[in-house]
Amino acid sequence: MSTVYRFTMHIHLAPMEGVVNARMRALLTAVGGIDRCITEFVRVTDQLLPARVFYRLCPELHHGGTTPSGTPVYVQLLGSEPGVMADNAARAAELGAPGIDLNFGCPAKCVNRHRGGSILLDEPELIYAIVSSIRRQLPDDVPLTVKIRLGFRDSLRFHDVVNAAETGGASLLTIHARTREDGYTPPAHWHQIAPARERFGIAMVANGEIWTPEHADLCQRDSGCEDIMLGRGLLSRPDLALHIKQQRLGNSHQPWSWEAVFPLLYALFEDSLQTCAPRHVGGPSKQWLGYLRRTYPQAQELFEQIKRLREPADLQEALQQHLPKAA
Repeated sequence: MSTVYRFTMHIHLAPMEGVVNARMRALLTAVGGIDRCITEFVRVTDQLLPARVFYRLCPELHHGGTTPSGTPVYVQLLGSEPGVMADNAARAAELGAPGIDLNFGCPAKCVNRHRGGSILLDEPELIYAIVSSIRRQLPDDVPLTVKIRLGFRDSLRFHDVVNAAETGGASLLTIHARTREDGYTPPAHWHQIAPARERFGIAMVANGEIWTPEHADLCQRDSGCEDIMLGRGLLSRPDLALHIKQQRLGNSHQPWSWEAVFPLLYALFEDSLQTCAPRHVGGPSKQWLGYLRRTYPQAQELFEQIKRLREPADLQEALQQHLPKAA
C-alpha cells in the first residue's frame, strides 16, 4: 500500500549550534520549502538575561521574528532551572519571539557537564517542571515546543520524557531518532518514534539522517510523523526541503546544480565580509563547503583551493573565479 501524505506537511530547519545562525537561516529559507526555524540555543543559568543576548542570537526579533523571506524563527533556550528558564522564555516572548523551543537534545559534553541538553533526558520529572513552569508564564498565544533525543545512554525512559513534555504543556515535540550515546552515527532509529506517536497526542516532528527525498519518505513511514526537521542534509543540499515539498505536491523538481548553489555560497561570503572580523571572514564559507562537498564534487575542489587562505582579498579573488560568467 502506498503512503498518503497531506500537502500541508511542515519542514523545520534544525538549530545547529555554530552553523545555522541568522545569515544561514536567511539564505536557506530564501530557497523555499522551510516552514520554521529555531535559533542556536540561548544558555540560561541563574539569571534573567538582557535583551541584547536574545537580539544577538535572534536578530530576526527586530523584524517581527521572521527571516527576510517570512519564515518564523523560534527562540531556543537551554538550561535546567525551571524558574529562571520561565523568566527568560517570557522575556523572549516580550521581545517578539513567535515561539519558544527548549533544548533537551544537545549531545555536547561541555553542555551536558553543566546540566544542559540531553543529560536531562534521564530526569523526565525535571523536564516536566521546566516545561510546565514556562507554559504557565508564557502568553497563551505563544507556542512552546521541545526538542529531544530518544534518550541519553539508552531509550528506556523515552516515553516518560514524551509524557513529561506533553503533560507539561508543550504543543510539539521534535525527536532526533538517536540517543546521546549514539551521537550522529548512522542509522537514525525512526521506527522507535512510532509507538510514542501512537500512544501520545502531542504533535511530533522526526529528525535525523534525512539526506534525500527518499530518506524523507522512509522517515515518515517508519516514524509515523508527517513533519520532519532537516539539518546537515539541508546544508549539504540547499534545495532539499523544496524538492521534498514539490514531490509531495506531485510536481517535478530538478535537483540544483553546483552552478545554482554557488551564488548562495558567495552571498554568504559577501555577508561575512561585512559582519566578521577580517581573520574570520573565510570561516563561514569554509564551514559550509564542508557540508556541500557531500553532494557536490566541485565543493571539495573549491575547499581544497581556499582552505589555507586567510586574507579576505585572497579569498574573494579565489571565489570570484567560480562566479557564473555573464552571457
